[in-house]
Amino acid sequence: MNDITFKALNIFETESGFSPEIIDKKISDLPDGDLVIKVHYSSLNYKDSLSISGNRGVTRNYPHTPGIDASGEVVESGSPAFTEGDKVIITGYDFGMNTSGGYQEYARIPSAWAVKLPSGLSLAEAMVYGTAGFTAAMSADKIFKTLSPEDGEIIVSGATGGVGSIAVRLLAAAGYRVAAVTGKPEKADYLKSLGASSIVERSSLQEENSRPMLKAQYAGAVDTVGGNILANIIKSIAPLGTVTSCGNAASADLPLSVYPFILRGISLIGIDSQNCPMEYRQYIWNHLATDWKLPDLLNLAHEISLSEVAEQASLMLKAKASGRALVKL
Repeated sequence: MNDITFKALNIFETESGFSPEIIDKKISDLPDGDLVIKVHYSSLNYKDSLSISGNRGVTRNYPHTPGIDASGEVVESGSPAFTEGDKVIITGYDFGMNTSGGYQEYARIPSAWAVKLPSGLSLAEAMVYGTAGFTAAMSADKIFKTLSPEDGEIIVSGATGGVGSIAVRLLAAAGYRVAAVTGKPEKADYLKSLGASSIVERSSLQEENSRPMLKAQYAGAVDTVGGNILANIIKSIAPLGTVTSCGNAASADLPLSVYPFILRGISLIGIDSQNCPMEYRQYIWNHLATDWKLPDLLNLAHEISLSEVAEQASLMLKAKASGRALVKL
Protein backbone atom coordinates (compact mmCIF):
# COMPACT_ATOMS: atom_id res chain seq x y z
CA MET A 1 0.00 0.00 0.00
CA ASN A 2 1.04 3.64 -0.31
CA ASP A 3 3.30 5.10 2.35
CA ILE A 4 0.53 7.29 3.74
CA THR A 5 0.84 9.68 6.68
CA PHE A 6 -1.32 9.27 9.78
CA LYS A 7 -1.65 10.40 13.40
CA ALA A 8 -0.14 8.58 16.37
CA LEU A 9 0.39 9.18 20.08
CA ASN A 10 4.11 8.93 20.86
CA ILE A 11 5.75 9.03 24.27
CA PHE A 12 9.13 10.75 24.29
CA GLU A 13 11.78 10.60 26.99
CA THR A 14 13.01 14.07 27.97
CA GLU A 15 15.39 15.44 30.59
CA SER A 16 12.42 16.15 32.87
CA GLY A 17 10.61 12.84 32.35
CA PHE A 18 8.28 11.41 29.72
CA SER A 19 6.17 13.54 27.42
CA PRO A 20 3.18 12.54 25.22
CA GLU A 21 2.80 14.10 21.77
CA ILE A 22 0.50 13.55 18.79
CA ILE A 23 2.79 13.14 15.78
CA ASP A 24 2.65 12.26 12.10
CA LYS A 25 3.90 8.77 11.18
CA LYS A 26 4.11 6.84 7.93
CA ILE A 27 3.41 3.20 7.13
CA SER A 28 7.14 2.75 6.59
CA ASP A 29 7.70 3.73 10.25
CA LEU A 30 5.75 0.70 11.48
CA PRO A 31 7.44 -2.52 12.66
CA ASP A 32 7.57 -5.67 10.56
CA GLY A 33 4.48 -7.84 10.17
CA ASP A 34 2.27 -9.42 7.54
CA LEU A 35 -0.92 -7.50 8.41
CA VAL A 36 -1.56 -3.77 8.14
CA ILE A 37 -4.62 -2.70 10.14
CA LYS A 38 -6.57 0.53 9.91
CA VAL A 39 -7.32 1.05 13.58
CA HIS A 40 -10.85 2.16 14.42
CA TYR A 41 -10.76 1.86 18.22
CA SER A 42 -8.44 1.15 21.10
CA SER A 43 -8.91 1.27 24.88
CA LEU A 44 -7.06 2.34 28.00
CA ASN A 45 -5.66 -0.28 30.37
CA TYR A 46 -3.48 -0.05 33.47
CA LYS A 47 -0.53 -1.38 31.48
CA ASP A 48 -1.03 1.42 28.92
CA SER A 49 -0.93 3.98 31.72
CA LEU A 50 2.35 2.52 32.97
CA SER A 51 3.84 2.64 29.48
CA ILE A 52 2.75 6.26 29.04
CA SER A 53 4.35 7.14 32.39
CA GLY A 54 7.70 5.67 31.28
CA ASN A 55 7.60 2.45 33.27
CA ARG A 56 10.56 0.34 32.03
CA GLY A 57 8.93 -2.83 33.28
CA VAL A 58 6.35 -2.43 30.50
CA THR A 59 8.24 -0.56 27.78
CA ARG A 60 12.02 -0.64 27.54
CA ASN A 61 12.72 1.85 24.76
CA TYR A 62 11.32 5.28 23.89
CA PRO A 63 10.00 7.03 21.83
CA HIS A 64 7.11 4.61 21.78
CA THR A 65 3.48 4.37 20.63
CA PRO A 66 1.50 2.58 23.39
CA GLY A 67 -1.89 0.88 23.24
CA ILE A 68 -2.10 -2.84 24.03
CA ASP A 69 -5.51 -3.10 22.33
CA ALA A 70 -6.87 -2.32 18.89
CA SER A 71 -9.80 -3.20 16.69
CA GLY A 72 -9.95 -2.38 13.03
CA GLU A 73 -9.92 -3.49 9.42
CA VAL A 74 -7.24 -5.31 7.46
CA VAL A 75 -6.00 -3.08 4.63
CA GLU A 76 -3.03 -5.21 3.58
CA SER A 77 -2.42 -8.91 4.17
CA GLY A 78 0.50 -11.20 3.51
CA SER A 79 -1.25 -14.06 5.31
CA PRO A 80 -3.60 -16.61 3.71
CA ALA A 81 -5.67 -16.52 6.91
CA PHE A 82 -6.76 -12.89 6.38
CA THR A 83 -8.01 -10.83 3.45
CA GLU A 84 -8.46 -7.11 2.97
CA GLY A 85 -11.64 -5.97 4.66
CA ASP A 86 -11.52 -8.52 7.49
CA LYS A 87 -12.37 -6.98 10.86
CA VAL A 88 -9.98 -8.00 13.63
CA ILE A 89 -9.20 -7.65 17.32
CA ILE A 90 -5.64 -7.30 18.63
CA THR A 91 -4.87 -7.84 22.33
CA GLY A 92 -1.91 -9.29 24.17
CA TYR A 93 1.46 -10.54 22.95
CA ASP A 94 3.96 -7.65 22.68
CA PHE A 95 1.50 -5.24 21.04
CA GLY A 96 1.78 -1.78 22.61
CA MET A 97 4.50 -2.82 25.04
CA ASN A 98 7.78 -2.94 23.13
CA THR A 99 6.09 -3.04 19.73
CA SER A 100 4.23 -0.04 18.34
CA GLY A 101 0.62 -0.32 19.57
CA GLY A 102 -2.95 0.78 19.08
CA TYR A 103 -2.77 4.53 19.75
CA GLN A 104 -2.31 5.28 16.06
CA GLU A 105 -4.47 5.23 12.96
CA TYR A 106 -2.59 2.30 11.38
CA ALA A 107 -0.72 -0.64 12.89
CA ARG A 108 1.35 -3.45 11.41
CA ILE A 109 1.47 -6.77 13.24
CA PRO A 110 2.22 -10.47 12.78
CA SER A 111 -0.98 -12.18 11.66
CA ALA A 112 -0.62 -14.62 14.59
CA TRP A 113 -1.64 -11.76 16.91
CA ALA A 114 -5.00 -11.10 15.24
CA VAL A 115 -8.40 -12.58 16.10
CA LYS A 116 -11.20 -12.22 13.55
CA LEU A 117 -14.03 -10.16 15.01
CA PRO A 118 -16.77 -12.63 16.01
CA SER A 119 -20.26 -12.17 14.65
CA GLY A 120 -22.29 -10.35 17.28
CA LEU A 121 -19.59 -7.84 18.27
CA SER A 122 -18.90 -4.44 16.74
CA LEU A 123 -15.39 -2.99 16.61
CA ALA A 124 -16.38 -0.49 19.32
CA GLU A 125 -17.88 -3.18 21.57
CA ALA A 126 -14.73 -5.29 21.24
CA MET A 127 -12.70 -2.40 22.63
CA VAL A 128 -15.11 -1.73 25.48
CA TYR A 129 -13.98 -5.19 26.52
CA GLY A 130 -10.37 -4.87 25.34
CA THR A 131 -7.65 -6.54 27.39
CA ALA A 132 -9.44 -5.62 30.63
CA GLY A 133 -12.70 -7.27 29.58
CA PHE A 134 -10.87 -10.22 28.06
CA THR A 135 -9.00 -10.71 31.34
CA ALA A 136 -12.24 -10.39 33.31
CA ALA A 137 -13.85 -12.99 31.05
CA MET A 138 -10.93 -15.41 31.54
CA SER A 139 -11.35 -14.97 35.29
CA ALA A 140 -15.13 -15.43 35.12
CA ASP A 141 -14.64 -18.55 33.00
CA LYS A 142 -12.67 -20.17 35.85
CA ILE A 143 -15.45 -19.29 38.30
CA PHE A 144 -18.15 -20.60 35.94
CA LYS A 145 -16.32 -23.93 35.58
CA THR A 146 -15.73 -24.54 39.29
CA LEU A 147 -18.53 -22.81 41.23
CA SER A 148 -22.28 -22.37 40.84
CA PRO A 149 -24.28 -19.33 41.97
CA GLU A 150 -25.72 -21.46 44.79
CA ASP A 151 -22.24 -21.95 46.28
CA GLY A 152 -22.15 -18.40 47.62
CA GLU A 153 -20.95 -14.87 47.01
CA ILE A 154 -17.97 -14.05 44.77
CA ILE A 155 -15.74 -11.18 45.92
CA VAL A 156 -14.14 -8.94 43.27
CA SER A 157 -11.28 -6.58 44.17
CA GLY A 158 -10.51 -3.38 42.27
CA ALA A 159 -14.17 -3.39 41.32
CA THR A 160 -14.32 0.11 39.82
CA GLY A 161 -11.37 -0.59 37.50
CA GLY A 162 -11.49 -1.97 33.99
CA VAL A 163 -11.08 -5.66 34.84
CA GLY A 164 -13.05 -5.47 38.08
CA SER A 165 -16.06 -3.61 36.70
CA ILE A 166 -16.54 -6.04 33.81
CA ALA A 167 -15.97 -9.03 36.12
CA VAL A 168 -18.77 -7.73 38.36
CA ARG A 169 -21.07 -7.42 35.35
CA LEU A 170 -20.23 -10.84 33.89
CA LEU A 171 -20.67 -12.65 37.20
CA ALA A 172 -23.87 -10.81 38.11
CA ALA A 173 -25.32 -11.46 34.65
CA ALA A 174 -24.64 -15.17 35.16
CA GLY A 175 -26.63 -15.17 38.41
CA TYR A 176 -23.80 -14.92 40.98
CA ARG A 177 -24.02 -12.67 44.03
CA VAL A 178 -21.02 -10.33 43.90
CA ALA A 179 -19.23 -8.49 46.71
CA ALA A 180 -17.43 -5.52 45.17
CA VAL A 181 -14.27 -4.22 46.88
CA THR A 182 -13.57 -0.50 46.54
CA GLY A 183 -11.80 2.33 48.30
CA LYS A 184 -14.26 4.79 46.78
CA PRO A 185 -17.44 4.88 48.91
CA GLU A 186 -18.96 7.38 46.49
CA LYS A 187 -18.93 4.62 43.83
CA ALA A 188 -21.23 2.29 45.79
CA ASP A 189 -24.29 3.14 43.69
CA TYR A 190 -22.28 2.71 40.49
CA LEU A 191 -21.12 -0.75 41.59
CA LYS A 192 -24.65 -1.76 42.53
CA SER A 193 -25.79 -0.60 39.09
CA LEU A 194 -23.24 -3.06 37.65
CA GLY A 195 -24.87 -5.84 39.64
CA ALA A 196 -22.93 -5.93 42.93
CA SER A 197 -25.00 -7.34 45.78
CA SER A 198 -22.76 -5.91 48.51
CA ILE A 199 -19.89 -3.43 48.91
CA VAL A 200 -16.68 -4.22 50.81
CA GLU A 201 -14.54 -1.33 52.03
CA ARG A 202 -11.00 -1.79 50.70
CA SER A 203 -9.40 -0.70 53.97
CA SER A 204 -10.83 -3.81 55.68
CA LEU A 205 -8.55 -5.95 53.50
CA GLN A 206 -5.45 -3.79 53.16
CA GLU A 207 -3.63 -4.53 56.40
CA GLU A 208 -1.46 -7.61 56.74
CA ASN A 209 -3.14 -10.13 59.04
CA SER A 210 -0.93 -12.63 60.85
CA ARG A 211 -3.72 -15.16 61.25
CA PRO A 212 -3.28 -18.09 58.83
CA MET A 213 -7.00 -18.16 58.00
CA LEU A 214 -10.03 -15.95 58.52
CA LYS A 215 -13.76 -16.62 58.72
CA ALA A 216 -14.95 -18.27 55.49
CA GLN A 217 -17.23 -15.69 53.86
CA TYR A 218 -16.97 -16.11 50.09
CA ALA A 219 -17.28 -19.00 47.66
CA GLY A 220 -14.71 -17.53 45.29
CA ALA A 221 -12.92 -14.41 44.16
CA VAL A 222 -11.61 -12.43 41.23
CA ASP A 223 -8.59 -10.47 42.42
CA THR A 224 -7.06 -7.71 40.30
CA VAL A 225 -4.63 -6.08 42.76
CA GLY A 226 -2.55 -8.67 44.66
CA GLY A 227 -0.72 -8.03 47.94
CA ASN A 228 -2.45 -8.02 51.32
CA ILE A 229 -5.86 -7.72 49.69
CA LEU A 230 -5.38 -10.98 47.80
CA ALA A 231 -3.92 -12.68 50.87
CA ASN A 232 -6.85 -11.67 53.07
CA ILE A 233 -9.34 -12.69 50.41
CA ILE A 234 -7.76 -16.15 50.12
CA LYS A 235 -7.97 -16.54 53.89
CA SER A 236 -11.69 -15.73 53.70
CA ILE A 237 -12.65 -18.25 51.00
CA ALA A 238 -14.89 -21.19 51.88
CA PRO A 239 -13.71 -24.80 51.39
CA LEU A 240 -13.13 -25.83 47.76
CA GLY A 241 -13.38 -22.23 46.62
CA THR A 242 -11.70 -20.73 43.56
CA VAL A 243 -9.64 -17.52 43.45
CA THR A 244 -8.28 -15.98 40.25
CA SER A 245 -5.33 -13.57 40.26
CA CYS A 246 -4.53 -11.21 37.39
CA GLY A 247 -2.85 -8.08 38.76
CA ASN A 248 -0.34 -6.60 41.21
CA ALA A 249 -1.26 -2.92 41.47
CA ALA A 250 -1.21 -3.19 45.28
CA SER A 251 1.82 -5.48 45.48
CA ALA A 252 3.45 -8.46 43.80
CA ASP A 253 4.13 -10.00 47.22
CA LEU A 254 1.69 -12.47 48.77
CA PRO A 255 2.05 -12.71 52.59
CA LEU A 256 0.35 -16.06 53.10
CA SER A 257 0.81 -19.56 54.49
CA VAL A 258 -0.23 -22.78 52.78
CA TYR A 259 -3.06 -23.39 55.28
CA PRO A 260 -5.96 -22.06 53.17
CA PHE A 261 -4.88 -24.43 50.40
CA ILE A 262 -4.28 -27.58 52.44
CA LEU A 263 -7.03 -27.14 55.06
CA ARG A 264 -9.79 -25.71 52.86
CA GLY A 265 -8.75 -27.03 49.46
CA ILE A 266 -8.79 -23.59 47.86
CA SER A 267 -7.56 -23.21 44.27
CA LEU A 268 -5.57 -20.11 43.25
CA ILE A 269 -5.56 -19.70 39.47
CA GLY A 270 -3.28 -17.26 37.68
CA ILE A 271 -4.72 -15.40 34.68
CA ASP A 272 -2.36 -14.65 31.78
CA SER A 273 -4.30 -12.81 29.10
CA GLN A 274 -1.17 -11.65 27.29
CA ASN A 275 0.17 -14.97 26.04
CA CYS A 276 -2.78 -17.37 26.29
CA PRO A 277 -3.11 -19.81 23.34
CA MET A 278 -5.02 -18.64 20.28
CA GLU A 279 -7.60 -21.42 20.60
CA TYR A 280 -8.52 -20.27 24.11
CA ARG A 281 -8.38 -16.63 23.02
CA GLN A 282 -10.96 -17.35 20.31
CA TYR A 283 -13.08 -19.32 22.79
CA ILE A 284 -13.28 -16.34 25.16
CA TRP A 285 -14.03 -13.81 22.40
CA ASN A 286 -16.76 -16.02 20.97
CA HIS A 287 -18.43 -16.23 24.38
CA LEU A 288 -18.14 -12.44 24.82
CA ALA A 289 -19.94 -12.04 21.49
CA THR A 290 -22.74 -14.50 22.32
CA ASP A 291 -23.95 -15.95 25.63
CA TRP A 292 -21.72 -13.75 27.85
CA LYS A 293 -22.34 -10.54 25.91
CA LEU A 294 -23.50 -7.71 28.17
CA PRO A 295 -26.66 -6.09 26.83
CA ASP A 296 -25.65 -2.47 27.50
CA LEU A 297 -21.98 -2.90 26.65
CA LEU A 298 -21.37 0.52 25.10
CA ASN A 299 -22.75 2.20 28.23
CA LEU A 300 -19.89 0.72 30.27
CA ALA A 301 -17.35 3.00 28.57
CA HIS A 302 -16.83 6.68 27.94
CA GLU A 303 -15.37 7.63 24.58
CA ILE A 304 -12.17 9.67 24.41
CA SER A 305 -9.96 10.95 21.61
CA LEU A 306 -6.28 10.25 21.06
CA SER A 307 -5.42 13.64 22.54
CA GLU A 308 -7.18 12.74 25.82
CA VAL A 309 -5.41 9.42 26.40
CA ALA A 310 -2.44 10.72 28.41
CA GLU A 311 -4.66 12.68 30.81
CA GLN A 312 -6.91 9.65 31.36
CA ALA A 313 -3.83 7.48 31.94
CA SER A 314 -2.63 9.86 34.65
CA LEU A 315 -6.02 9.65 36.38
CA MET A 316 -5.87 5.86 36.21
CA LEU A 317 -2.47 5.74 37.92
CA LYS A 318 -3.85 8.02 40.66
CA ALA A 319 -6.83 5.64 41.14
CA LYS A 320 -9.19 8.41 40.06
CA ALA A 321 -10.57 6.63 36.98
CA SER A 322 -13.40 4.11 36.86
CA GLY A 323 -14.99 1.96 34.19
CA ARG A 324 -13.63 1.72 30.67
CA ALA A 325 -12.22 4.39 28.34
CA LEU A 326 -12.90 3.72 24.64
CA VAL A 327 -10.34 5.44 22.40
CA LYS A 328 -11.79 6.41 19.02
CA LEU A 329 -9.18 6.73 16.31
